[in-house]
Amino acid sequence: MRVHVADHPLVTHKLTVLRDRTTSSPTFRALTSELVTLLAYEATRSVRTVPVVIDTPVARTEGVAIADPKPIVVPILRAGLGMLEGMTTLLPSAEVGFLGMVRDEETLEPAVYAERLPADLHDRQCFVIDPMLATGGSLIAAIEYLFDRGAVDVTAVCLLAAPEGLEAVERATAGREVTVVLGALDERLNERGYIVPGLGDAGDRLYGTVPA
Repeated sequence: MRVHVADHPLVTHKLTVLRDRTTSSPTFRALTSELVTLLAYEATRSVRTVPVVIDTPVARTEGVAIADPKPIVVPILRAGLGMLEGMTTLLPSAEVGFLGMVRDEETLEPAVYAERLPADLHDRQCFVIDPMLATGGSLIAAIEYLFDRGAVDVTAVCLLAAPEGLEAVERATAGREVTVVLGALDERLNERGYIVPGLGDAGDRLYGTVPA
C-alpha cells in the first residue's frame, strides 16, 4: 500500500480552519471542496492516459487523454458527498458511483446499506472518497467491495487519518494495488473511535446537524 500525506501550506491552512469548532457549515463545505481538489491532484498522478495527436493553431503535436474505461469516483455516503465536487472539478470525465456505509457506534463495524455502482468494474481505476479514516473499517469494506467487482486499483482520498486506521487498511489490503492520499495523519483514536485532534463528525459539520 502506498501512502501520501500532502505537504503543502494551503492544505495545512484549510485543515486548520476545518478543525476549528467555530467554523460554520457553509464555510466547512466550501473549504472541504477546495481541499479535496488539492488532494485530488496528488491522487490522480497515476491516472491512466493514452497518446493523442492534435492540431494546435500553430502545428500538429502529440499529447495525452484520459484512457478508457474512465476512472470512477465513489463517495462513501453520506460524508463523502461533501468531497465529490472537489474531486470531479479536477477529474470531470470520471464516472460517479455511490456506496452507502454506516458504522455501528457500539461495535464500530461497517455495513453496506445502499450502492449504485456498475456491476462490472473490470480494469477500472477507482477513487474512494471519505473525509475520515478512523478505525479503517468502512474504507476496508469499500475497497474489498470494489475489488470484488473487478477494480484493478483503488485510491482512497481522506482529509484525515488515525495511525490505527491506516495500519488496519494496510494489513487488510496487503498485495492489492491500493493508494491512500491524506491531508494529515493525526495522533490517535479516542475511546469512542474518533480521530484526535481530528475535526469532529465530518458529516454533521458538512450538513449542519451538529447539536447546539
